[in-house]
Amino acid sequence: MKKTIALIAHDGKKPEMVAFVKDHQDLLEHANIIATGTTGSYVRQTGLPVELKLSGPMGGDAQIAALAAEGKVDGIIFFRDPLGKHAHEPDIQMLMRVCDLYNVPLATNPATGSLIIEGLLEDLVD
Repeated sequence: MKKTIALIAHDGKKPEMVAFVKDHQDLLEHANIIATGTTGSYVRQTGLPVELKLSGPMGGDAQIAALAAEGKVDGIIFFRDPLGKHAHEPDIQMLMRVCDLYNVPLATNPATGSLIIEGLLEDLVD
């Protein structure tokens, strides 16, 4: 069964997310990818299919958190801007709380993102 990976990136981190996806494209081809709207639009440039949710500030973080609570997401990679202020900070905190509550792996940087992808998808590649 395919694993589902959610991708989220703050505006200043979107190019980093695209580079990250390209670096892991061979594994991510074997996953269902969902993403917040704008992040997903960037990730689609890699040629991978991406199911788009709303943009983060418009409720996309909350949509992904709901899927995580329902057991429909196997891992979340969220490249956050740790120095920026975000109007939707309560949604971000809620997403992190849901991941902790439901034991969903959450990466906030490329190093842990790589570990999540490798851990969830490595066995699926022939």
